[in-house]
Amino acid sequence: MNEQQILDVFRETGALLEGHFILRSGKHSRQFFQCALLLEHTKLMERLCGELVQKVEGLVFDRVISPAMGGLFVGQEVARQLGKRHIFVEKADGKLALRRGFEIKRGEKFLVCEDVATEGGRVIETMEIVENHGAEVAAVALLVDRATRMLDFECPTVSLLKLPVETFEPDRLPADLKRIPAVKPGSK
Repeated sequence: MNEQQILDVFRETGALLEGHFILRSGKHSRQFFQCALLLEHTKLMERLCGELVQKVEGLVFDRVISPAMGGLFVGQEVARQLGKRHIFVEKADGKLALRRGFEIKRGEKFLVCEDVATEGGRVIETMEIVENHGAEVAAVALLVDRATRMLDFECPTVSLLKLPVETFEPDRLPADLKRIPAVKPGSK
C-alpha cells in the first residue's frame, strides 16, 4: 500500500478526524488520528500491520513492546505476524510502567510499536523502561508519524504514514481554531 491508500483507510474508517483537538502534549491541532476507530476493523488492521512488518524485516530483535492503549494493538498484531512475543507498558501513578508480571531481561532487543506519534513522548518513555532494565531498543515502528520535525529515537524508525500535522500552543491559536470548541478525544 502507498501512503495515499493508507490515508484513505484512515479517512474511510473515520479514524482521521478534522476539527479542534487538544493532544496529549497539551498542544492543539486541526487533525486527530483516532486509531481506535481503525482498530475495530480487524482485517484492515491486520493488513496495515502486515505493511509495517515488511518495513521491519531484516531488523534483529527478540520481542515487541508497546505503550498502552493504541500502541498495544499495533504491537500485538505486529508480534503475531512476526511470531514474536509481545509485552506492553501502561500508566501507573501518571507515568508508564511495566506491570502484570511482564519481565525484561538484560541484553534483550526490542521493537517498540506505537500507533501515532507527534512528539514521541510515549515512545521515549517506553524506550527508557526497556533501557532501565538493561535491554536495548533495536527499532521503533509507527503506524502514523504526524511530527512536523524529524523524530529522532536514535535507532531505526519506520512508519506507514508520514503526515506532518501542524500543532499550536494553547496561547497561540490561529483565529479559525479559536472559533471552534476544543475536544480531547485521545487517552486521558
